[in-house]
Amino acid sequence: MLAHQRIDHSKSETASGSVPGFLVLPQRSAKPRRAGLSHVLDNGLSLAEMQNRLDAAGASIDLWKVGWGISYVDPQLVAKVEVLKERQVIACPGGTLLEVAWRQGAAARFFDWAEAVGFSAVEVSNGTVSMTRQQKDELIRAASGRFEVLAEVGRKDPALGLTPEEWSQHATADIAAGARWVVAEGRESGTVGLFTSEGEPRTDIVDAMVAAVGLERVLFEAPQRAQQAWLIRRFGPEVNLGNISAGDALALETLRLGLRADTLDASFVHDPTREAT
Repeated sequence: MLAHQRIDHSKSETASGSVPGFLVLPQRSAKPRRAGLSHVLDNGLSLAEMQNRLDAAGASIDLWKVGWGISYVDPQLVAKVEVLKERQVIACPGGTLLEVAWRQGAAARFFDWAEAVGFSAVEVSNGTVSMTRQQKDELIRAASGRFEVLAEVGRKDPALGLTPEEWSQHATADIAAGARWVVAEGRESGTVGLFTSEGEPRTDIVDAMVAAVGLERVLFEAPQRAQQAWLIRRFGPEVNLGNISAGDALALETLRLGLRADTLDASFVHDPTREAT
């Protein structure tokens, strides 16, 4: 586990906003963050539902991905992207939509559309549609001149697994091509790619990704609470976590701050019961 700093919040705010101020909590960077990112998956929320989620946890949310191809059919998309911009949340369409566009020879039109809508980031993936390393590099380079790029590593089909060495090689190549972050595939289920079919972390892949590009450049898709807690215990509260349900964003912040049993020991500051033993 990496050591991480702690800060007295008696006269400050956490990522989740104002706090009562009587606890010493792990240090969390303020928005706009470059590390410690919480990446939310929008599975078809309405504008009103999204606003409710942002009212509850907007200060803790950094990236908002409109999943799969939902942004293509969402009648409230433009209004949602405008609200996200006002809340300092990076808006991103799902990577599957770009895969479909690329397969149909419409990648350039996709980028024009995404820019016109107001997306400030795009995800470049090849988890479903096969493309060569060179083709993915070209797509990342084309996107990086106009957007922040999240490049996904890993396959959605568990039968098409990669070795840890291949994960690290792809992550390195994605960053070299112009990606801001590499996304470690876990899907919305947390049972493929980065995780076993039982949802257990594949430590060799986690370590290979971090060794290849550094912790701040990796965004781990970790939809399950146990997976989030494991990564926070291993790397501290500033680990980047993705595919979080919009309704779980504030609960994730409590995991980062050691305000749940799952990570209480990881953020230990002062425990009288330990001193007495």
